[in-house]
Amino acid sequence: MATHLNPLAAALCLAASLTACMTPPVAQQHQPTVVGNWQLVAVETLRPGGEVSTAWMGARPVGLITYQSNGLMAVQIMRDPKPTFAGGSRLSATPDELKQAFFGYYAYWGRYSVDGADGSVTHQLTSSLLPEEVGVTYKRFFKIEGPRLVLTTAPFSYGGQMLVNRLTWERMSP
Repeated sequence: MATHLNPLAAALCLAASLTACMTPPVAQQHQPTVVGNWQLVAVETLRPGGEVSTAWMGARPVGLITYQSNGLMAVQIMRDPKPTFAGGSRLSATPDELKQAFFGYYAYWGRYSVDGADGSVTHQLTSSLLPEEVGVTYKRFFKIEGPRLVLTTAPFSYGGQMLVNRLTWERMSP
């Protein structure tokens, strides 16, 4: 026995199906996204007891982190004060000036993924200024606070202390 659908009912079912496919669930519609360009505001190291240090990259470093919708990311940070060469060029720089320039800049790029369940973003490094980081995966925890993105590392041991790095970024206009 053949079943015939009312044309109006069939059209309504099709419209409801298409709407359901095209509209993300309400929870996803308002979820903040890391996609975009973010300008560096601060690089801080949090020490035991609540002390905050800016020794690694200085008080006012500059930088950019970019998360593209296709899953690619890149980050660059330059310390404050910015490294310089007395002779004006790396070709005439002293070994100490070259060392300061190397340690005064940090950059890598690769792929990223976001885990909304634990509030983390994972960076899978394809290339880095530091050769030992190529192929490494870093997990960062993130919070979006208005126009700001705050990334923190998991605690790590350095100099006999457990530290956390916190990088604060501000969304740049498109």
